[in-house]
Amino acid sequence: MGQTGRWLAAVRRARVWILAAAILVAIIVASGSRWDFLLGILIFVLALLISVMLHEFGHFITAKKFGMRVTQFFVGFGTTLWSVFRGETEYGVKALPFGGFVKITGMTSMEEVDVADEPRSFRNQPGWQRIIVLAAGSFMHFVLALFLLFALALGVGMAENSNQISAVTSCVPDNVTAVNSATPCAGGGLGTSPAVKAGLRASDRIISLAGKPVTSFNQLHSVLKSQQPGVPVPIVIVRNGHELHLTVTLAKVPKDSVSYLGMEPVTIYQRDSFGGSIAFAGSQFADTITSSVSAIGRLPAAIPDLFAKDRAKTPAGDVSSVVGVGDVTGDVVAASLPWQAKVTLVMYLVASLNIFVGLFNLLPLLPLDGGHLAVVIFERIRAWFARLRGRPDPGLVDIQKLVPVSLLVFAVLVGLGTLLIAADIFNPVHIQV
Repeated sequence: MGQTGRWLAAVRRARVWILAAAILVAIIVASGSRWDFLLGILIFVLALLISVMLHEFGHFITAKKFGMRVTQFFVGFGTTLWSVFRGETEYGVKALPFGGFVKITGMTSMEEVDVADEPRSFRNQPGWQRIIVLAAGSFMHFVLALFLLFALALGVGMAENSNQISAVTSCVPDNVTAVNSATPCAGGGLGTSPAVKAGLRASDRIISLAGKPVTSFNQLHSVLKSQQPGVPVPIVIVRNGHELHLTVTLAKVPKDSVSYLGMEPVTIYQRDSFGGSIAFAGSQFADTITSSVSAIGRLPAAIPDLFAKDRAKTPAGDVSSVVGVGDVTGDVVAASLPWQAKVTLVMYLVASLNIFVGLFNLLPLLPLDGGHLAVVIFERIRAWFARLRGRPDPGLVDIQKLVPVSLLVFAVLVGLGTLLIAADIFNPVHIQV
């Protein structure tokens, strides 16, 4: 391997060590916190490790499928703890469990390959096969995200507000914003709430309002929207298995189009059907791709505000490093939430992270997979034009000429990653869960 090849190998190793350092920082930052917070961090680290391994497995399995020579597939980096040969491939575990790697012979035109192995080298295969192998890493990120979203809908269920009362609000809020806040009566309110006056209690289930049957919160909301405030209406509830017929006079919150009752609904988790779960996963996947592309586009504008006092209110509040995402995962696990809510939020985080990483990795920039994809596509387009002109295939792109660009992009990515990590440590964005 020449000097340039050693530079590229160093770049690949450096990417791994930066990721490892970020994960270690996340754990160290959390070490002084509660055990449940630390558990959330460790869950995130494990999910990240699985994601990285699946990424490498995508490259591995497709390269094997096309008959390319794969010499190594390892979990972790550093000193080898255990390995075994199966055929021509060495499988093993290394000391630092911060990802993994797969080594495919002849990945670039600069790599020195034994003459006997050249026919099975990556660079000697048809362009479409090389494209599939390079794209397989991001594809595995997308598969994992779709699986998590599907499992979420089918196994855990989606949160829905029910017609059962979780808590009764003591006052009528004095503004629309306060209606959905955690402290609706912080401003003193506009008097006692209709729910309190009517004698409603937590755990009551509303089955009828103004003579209209109610079986869900959405139906209750529709009835409230159709009623005039200040007019007494009948309300039927179930308490301890018995129906009670009461009367309630709904109130008016300024600038709110819905008459006010003064109750918080119980949240239930409704599992979807198999087909519905597939549709849900597809819909959420598409929405997350849109938001991920938007987040990538907002990244340059977010940099000046990473250390701003009000970071959460700026574009920098929407971007984060693995340290920040790990911190959020810890917050979720440590929060006083039902287990379904915690599992839902963590699965959303992991799925969103995989979609973002999968998209980012496809950017046409070396040393990302997308950069190598762009090189292969350029080679095939150039070969097509050569055929049209009756000329021979120009062959592989001289990667050595692209090394300075690759190193520049790598330096920018390292700098950006360092800034994000530093911001998430010294100026974190806290979420309300």
